[in-house]
Amino acid sequence: MVLTVHHLGISQSERILFLCEELAIDYKIVYHTRDPIGAPASLKNVPGNSTGKAPFIEDPEAGITLSESAAICDYILAKNAAGELGSQNLDKKLTKSYSEPGYTDFVYWYHFSNGTLQALMGRFTFFEIGQIPQDNAAQKFSEHGLHETLKMMDERLEKNKWLAGEDFTVADIMSVYSLTSKRYFGPLVSFKDYPNIIRYLKDIGDRPAYQRAMEKGDPDMKLLLDAEPPEKTLIQGGGIVKAEFWKKSNI
Repeated sequence: MVLTVHHLGISQSERILFLCEELAIDYKIVYHTRDPIGAPASLKNVPGNSTGKAPFIEDPEAGITLSESAAICDYILAKNAAGELGSQNLDKKLTKSYSEPGYTDFVYWYHFSNGTLQALMGRFTFFEIGQIPQDNAAQKFSEHGLHETLKMMDERLEKNKWLAGEDFTVADIMSVYSLTSKRYFGPLVSFKDYPNIIRYLKDIGDRPAYQRAMEKGDPDMKLLLDAEPPEKTLIQGGGIVKAEFWKKSNI
């Protein structure tokens, strides 16, 4: 019996596929397509997931279901460390313990991903849904905060290969979605002034586990690993099913 990962196309559930591929564990993907932007009925009908959260996992062996990206990451990492997932990479921790150098950096950047970065970028999705004008005070305040945050990340990555230091960790797995696929929902922000973020995204894109995860989870999607955002958001395009600009075949 293997983990089942309910994957919503072009969503943060790509994080869990990435983690599973890094750990080389067996898992099964159940695919769901946005309708047109939000969670479809197929996801809301999964037992225990009435609000349509993604990612969402089922572990039939343990008899549990779980949502929330970081919680799922913690669960998979703990179960893998216990040798209960059939992993080929039991020695790959992807974390740092309290006694290790760099622990505070790791725990900070791990929680930064959802606590700061994604929360900040998510504002722009709602600004667009609400058709908030560009000169709105909240819009301007959020843009300023976003660029301050990106500058901080860029400065961190100037002196460190990965967010937690020289070791790739789950902090990177958690953060990369907001810098890449999230831009399909806004903000349409360029990273041209943040060369270290651009370098970081190239290093992410070069990881075989990331390549496998994205090919399995969103094989048609153009990956946003470069400086420039997409030409428009999926909200402007009417959703994943209607729009074509996000597809590789549209290059």
